[in-house]
Amino acid sequence: MWDYVFKAIRAAAILTNAYVAGTVIDAGAHINQLVVYADFTIGSLTDAQIKVEFSHDNSDYYQETFDSISGGTNTESAGVHKLTATGKYRIAIPVKDRFIKISSIGTGTVTSSSLKIDAIVGTV
Repeated sequence: MWDYVFKAIRAAAILTNAYVAGTVIDAGAHINQLVVYADFTIGSLTDAQIKVEFSHDNSDYYQETFDSISGGTNTESAGVHKLTATGKYRIAIPVKDRFIKISSIGTGTVTSSSLKIDAIVGTV
């Protein structure tokens, strides 16, 4: 059974050239899944980037990380989800933190761009 809650994070709006955080999600104590829905229109942008951060206390946030393995070394990097074409995107992320902050930025000329972000948090 899948229990979930829908959260509106960012209304459709033109992006800026600086990260703007959407509504912080209080996921509660038993959430283990996050699905981010991004409805993106590229306009004149090069791309849009979505940054996801997690916190146990709604004060200290830690950015989602991605890893790359080469020659037996696992290198961690602060991760962003880069959208390079108009479309509707679904990003699934496992969660064990109570608070989640989703931010977005546009790179390039923001004319005619738009990004709407919604999320579902739940348990599987």
